[in-house]
Amino acid sequence: MSMKINHELPLPADLKAQFPLDADLAAMKQRRDAEIRRVFTGELDKFIVLVGPCSADNEEAVCEYTGRLAALNDEVSDRLVIIPRIYTNKPRTTGEGYKGMLHQPQPDKAPDLLAGIIAIRKMHIRAMRETGLTAADEMLYPENRSYLDDLLSYEAIGARSVENQQHRLTASGMDIPIGMKNPTSGDFSVMLNSVIAAQHPHNFIYRGCDVTTSGNELAHVILRGGVDKYGTCIPNYHYEDLMRLLEMYQKLSLKNPAAIIDANHSNSNKRFKDQIRIVREVLHSRRHSSDLQKLIKGVMIESYLEEGSQPIGADLVYGKSITDPCLGWSDTRELLLRIADEC
Repeated sequence: MSMKINHELPLPADLKAQFPLDADLAAMKQRRDAEIRRVFTGELDKFIVLVGPCSADNEEAVCEYTGRLAALNDEVSDRLVIIPRIYTNKPRTTGEGYKGMLHQPQPDKAPDLLAGIIAIRKMHIRAMRETGLTAADEMLYPENRSYLDDLLSYEAIGARSVENQQHRLTASGMDIPIGMKNPTSGDFSVMLNSVIAAQHPHNFIYRGCDVTTSGNELAHVILRGGVDKYGTCIPNYHYEDLMRLLEMYQKLSLKNPAAIIDANHSNSNKRFKDQIRIVREVLHSRRHSSDLQKLIKGVMIESYLEEGSQPIGADLVYGKSITDPCLGWSDTRELLLRIADEC
C-alpha cells in the first residue's frame, strides 16, 4: 500500500478546546482585524508591513522577534500597521526540504504533523499574548486553516497554490484579508482570476461538509516577481509593473482594489539585502502616483533576528533562517522606521 495513516488528527473544534483563545486575546484580535480591514477598504490611511522570518522554525526565536516588532510598533503605530509573518507551512518547489513547523516541530527530527498542529497553535497564541500583535500565515493546506482561523489576521496563498480551486474557494469563506500571489510565471491574469474567485460566493466540499461561502471582499494581490522559461527572475515591483496592475484592476469589477508588494523571492532574486532598496522604490512609486498610493496597501519583508540563512544542522544559530535568507534585526528596524517616515 502506497499510503499509510500515521495519526488521526483532532477536529479543529477539539484542538481549540484543548488550547483555547481567552476572551482578552479574542477581543484584541477583533480590534486588530477591524483596523486592518479599514486599511484595505481605504477608510484608514496607514501602510501595512508584513514582516518576519521566511519560516517560523523556533518558538523562542519567533516570539523574541515578534516582541521586538511590538516594541517598534509602539513608535510607528500612527503610520504603520505591523503584521508579523509567523509562517508555519513552507511550500517546496521539488517537495524536498524543510516544510515548516507544521511538518517538523523540530527541524532536525522526523515529520510529525499531529505534534506540528499543536505546536503552531501554541506558538501563535503565545506570540499574541506576549506582544499584543496578531500575525499572518500562509494557507498551504486549506483544510488546516481551521486550526488557526481564530488566531490569524492575515493569510497569503503562495505562487504554487494560487491556481488551485480549493485554495480559491476556501478564501471566499474568510473574513480577513487574503493575499493572492502571482504564480511563479509572473502572470497577472492568473492572480487576478484568483481574486475574482475569492470575492464571490461558492458552494463546495470542505472538510467533509457541503458548505456555502459569502465571498471575501478583502481578497487582493501580492506581487512577488516571476521566473521566465530560462529560469531568470523577472521582478514586478517597478513603477511600470504597478501601473499595469492598476490598469488591469480598473477593468474588473472588484471590491477594494489592493496590492501588497513582496520585496523578496523573485523580486529580489533572493538577494535579501535588496529588499531595502525595493521597498524604497515602491514607496517612491506611491508618492509619484496618487492612484498607486491608494492601490499599494503595504509591503512584505523577510526578516529575522540574524541576517542570512543557514543549513539545518547540529549547531544552528539562534534566530537565523533555515530556509530563504532574511534581513537581520538592525536593518529591519532601520527600514521600518524609514518606511514610517516616508509614508
